[in-house]
Amino acid sequence: MTNTKKLILAGSLCLGGALMLAQTNPTPDPLDSLTVCADTQKLLFENQFVRVIDDVIPVKATEKMHRHRHGVVVYLSDYTVDITTQDGKKTTSTRKDNTATWSDATVHTVTNVGTTPSHAIRIELKF
Repeated sequence: MTNTKKLILAGSLCLGGALMLAQTNPTPDPLDSLTVCADTQKLLFENQFVRVIDDVIPVKATEKMHRHRHGVVVYLSDYTVDITTQDGKKTTSTRKDNTATWSDATVHTVTNVGTTPSHAIRIELKF
């Protein structure tokens, strides 16, 4: 094997190792919902495919700007929230107990403007 081929092979192995390390130790996301909303969001389950989050927001409480991946949200109570996306668009949403919806990836704040605590399970897909 020539020196050039050895260098290319060694470089490829180093790059492959660096990519594997980057995948197993990703840079922390400063908008990760479990970090930003630690008082209201709790991790129930996580693997390489999915992350399941239990989210309970007390009446009049606000979750600061945070990020979610795309996935399914299951609503476990009736509640009303104001949602403001990163671009400043504000919507009011009323959720119904025992329903579910698809949620695209988003960065937002959420304020519980209703009279009951919100309760939802968010199933975020990692692909």
